[in-house]
Amino acid sequence: MSEERGHATPTQGPPEALAEADPSEEFAGMEVDAPRVGIVMGSKSDMPLMEKAAQELEERGIRHETRVMSAHRDPDTVAEYAKNARMRGLRVIIAGAGLSAALPGVVAAHTDLPVIGVPLTSKTSVSGGLDALLAIAQMPPGVPVATVGVDNPKNAAVLAARILSA
Repeated sequence: MSEERGHATPTQGPPEALAEADPSEEFAGMEVDAPRVGIVMGSKSDMPLMEKAAQELEERGIRHETRVMSAHRDPDTVAEYAKNARMRGLRVIIAGAGLSAALPGVVAAHTDLPVIGVPLTSKTSVSGGLDALLAIAQMPPGVPVATVGVDNPKNAAVLAARILSA
């Protein structure tokens, strides 16, 4: 650049204005480290068991996130999580729940992503978690939820990995 009467003028290059870059083009080729699997559960007391899903995903090198949210106490939080899951990069959601086991179904009602329900036992479970198993397995038409065995989040993670590889 050269100075002429207090104005900076370019010494080389075309005089037309520089075109601004479209930010979406810049980000299109970038790989984002977004989690691929969401692990949700209705209570903090479910965490020790549901961590087995996280461990299995880690061993397979699959990025994931873990959240505690109740379908009964925080229904708006659950709905927002499920509605925004795809936009944030999730491709599968694992939902662990006991007793009435509403969480997997509520998540499935608010997303088109595959949802895998993990029926969990608790101190007040009926017949060793049969209540949760039936609640998850008996979803109404149009709201599918895959179901694994009672207290078996590892199988949910294996199924999530298979879904991701399909």
